[in-house]
Amino acid sequence: MTGHELKEWRRKRGLTQEDLARLLGVIRLTVARWETETRAIPSFLPLALEALANRMQKGGRNGHNQEAN
Repeated sequence: MTGHELKEWRRKRGLTQEDLARLLGVIRLTVARWETETRAIPSFLPLALEALANRMQKGGRNGHNQEAN
């Protein structure tokens, strides 16, 4: 996964860098560095994004099931 692909993934889902950082448990600067490729994207990130996308699809933008809240 490239930084550009990560940015497109995030934008396609209407997430800010801050949103994605919160969902992944990292700081916004980490997401920014991944997107600009000043920091290597971890090899597990595509898998984490796939799981996150599935969770978001089931429960909305923040990934939580609205009925459970």
